[in-house]
Amino acid sequence: MTAVRSETLQDDAVLSARLRGVAIDAARAVEMPLRTAFRSEMAVDFKKDLRDIVTQHDKAAEEIIVAQLLAAVPNSEVVGEEGGSRGQGAIRWYVDPIDGTANFARGLPNWCVSIGAVIAEQIVAGVILDVMGGNLFSADLNGAYLNNTPMQSNAAAEAKYATLISSYPAERDFRADGRAAALETFGDLVEAFSSVRRNGSAALGLAHVAAGWADGAAGFGINPWDVTAAIFILRQAGGSYHPVAYGEGVATEPAHEHPAYVALGKGADYPKLIARWDAIARARKS
Repeated sequence: MTAVRSETLQDDAVLSARLRGVAIDAARAVEMPLRTAFRSEMAVDFKKDLRDIVTQHDKAAEEIIVAQLLAAVPNSEVVGEEGGSRGQGAIRWYVDPIDGTANFARGLPNWCVSIGAVIAEQIVAGVILDVMGGNLFSADLNGAYLNNTPMQSNAAAEAKYATLISSYPAERDFRADGRAAALETFGDLVEAFSSVRRNGSAALGLAHVAAGWADGAAGFGINPWDVTAAIFILRQAGGSYHPVAYGEGVATEPAHEHPAYVALGKGADYPKLIARWDAIARARKS
């Protein structure tokens, strides 16, 4: 029985490494087109509101990524931010062709390509390509990597020494929580942490925590394509990801299906941050 289980784990690791390679190839396929498009004249459209931006480059990049994933792994379903679900199979890919589109459209370099692979609700591979920074963050069941070098997260133990990446509060948080309460929370974060940064890309922020370049990250209003790859990369690098559910629900696995999170680098212990995020989420409707 032990031998059978050992073989299964080995098979899982081989498949995971293969899916990581497929995701890297798909991300690399759109690297040069996106680099060329960056800071060029482009048409900008809006989805839910004026803060929810999409460009023709998001859509074009997603089409390339989807085609490449389905060609390499036909037994797949690809869920993209722009095009919804395509294909069918045991492997589900979550794709954000440009996480941080507002930055991309404005000429700020904080954006990335994010691709995560899920089997039976378990994330098994993740790739985040920071095109302008030249950083490839990735993970499989064997570990996490920065530009193919093994990567370990490392964080300040106490919040007062730590850098937190958080987009809270955004305008949608004012609507959900009330302006006064949201600003009070932001003030508490500024006082509790050494610094609070807004980078405009959840995936890239989590990757920075995985790399040890930031100590923690927290956010609301998250979709699976925003964080699937990043959750796995962070956890494989030794960090922790705490999903948060709205209303009275308990945030259980799979973590990528929940709309809020607190992410911590290895060694971080910020219980007040987790408690505050849980309290905000409980007051929201599920």
